[in-house]
Amino acid sequence: MMSAPLLPLQDYQRYGRQMILDGIGLPGQLKLKQASVVVVGAGGLGCPAIQYLGAAGIGRIGIVDHDRVELSNLQRQILHSEETIGMYKAESASLALKRINAQIQVDVMTVALVPENALDTLRPYDIILDCTDNIPTRYLLSDAAVSLGKPLVSGAAQKFEGQLSVFNLGPTGPCYRCLYPTPPPKETVGSCAELGILGVVTGIIGNMQALETIKIVLDLNDPNPSLLLFSALGSPQFRSIKLRSKKATCTACSNPSESLANVTSTDYVQFCGGAAPDWIERGLANGKTGHRATPEELKEAIVTGTPRILDVRPATEFGICQLPNSQNVPLKDLLASPGNYVSQSDTYIVCRLGNDSQIAAEKIRELGRGGVVKDVVGGLRAWSRDINLEFPLY
Repeated sequence: MMSAPLLPLQDYQRYGRQMILDGIGLPGQLKLKQASVVVVGAGGLGCPAIQYLGAAGIGRIGIVDHDRVELSNLQRQILHSEETIGMYKAESASLALKRINAQIQVDVMTVALVPENALDTLRPYDIILDCTDNIPTRYLLSDAAVSLGKPLVSGAAQKFEGQLSVFNLGPTGPCYRCLYPTPPPKETVGSCAELGILGVVTGIIGNMQALETIKIVLDLNDPNPSLLLFSALGSPQFRSIKLRSKKATCTACSNPSESLANVTSTDYVQFCGGAAPDWIERGLANGKTGHRATPEELKEAIVTGTPRILDVRPATEFGICQLPNSQNVPLKDLLASPGNYVSQSDTYIVCRLGNDSQIAAEKIRELGRGGVVKDVVGGLRAWSRDINLEFPLY
């Protein structure tokens, strides 16, 4: 009499193409089924990672994300759709994953990962994936991974570039703090909304995160730590940098009990220099009397005269949309030669959100000559909202 199959019969068909690979086989597929992975962030990196982990047969997948799906996400966050706009990303990703593989267990957590819940949230899983886009959470995840003794598969992507590394893997694997003991100044860290992102880049890095996770589960991974760098426009596109083993002086992984203390006592936002600037709110600030104009005031100036309008966005953004008769002067060019843009005519300066325009206007005013110089509160976003609903938002 034949012994009962170790997998449901349909799984032999579902996973057959990967089970016939040397190094996987039936034992490997069983390992995948018994594995548990938690993905923190169901955005550009998390969506492809979740998709391929589920398709490969990882038995339990946790999804942690408290954000909701927006239209601007759909360019890269491939598990979401027009039908799930407004839904929690974790729930939207879970629905998509269940359509791919209804047999796996999906844990949906629509909460923000914070020091108070990080250890309890991550503890049930074998491997942690960092698919986030903010520095405080990266440090929190690294400290939590060290204190829990779990590998952390970390990815990042911006513009045309991405990177991937596995932290805290094995007894000598470095943690995130080993590479970055101190965070960068918060003003130097931009988001995808500010800097832009090619969606395919997040797909490549997210898929690589899934691949590294699967390799760890199957014991097919390279134990030597490395940092993989990807550039969509580079030649070659991939470069791998060998990393040193964990630092003996690291405040986290050199003493895991200290890392536990970090998780429970550190204010990670303050450690990283405070909350990230809210550029939309800053752009809406009133500023000094007479220095800023509302969109309505700019409209009135256009209707009653011919004001000089300088648009200080980069040329690429100016090419997307612009106000009629406006002149494109990228901020870096204006700051390099502000005297070139002094005029006896009243000058209105615009940008996307109303931040760079303040810098430009102040620089021209410092010269102390010419006509009135004002920048527009809220920038072109406010113009679209308050004056012309047909003006494109991006």
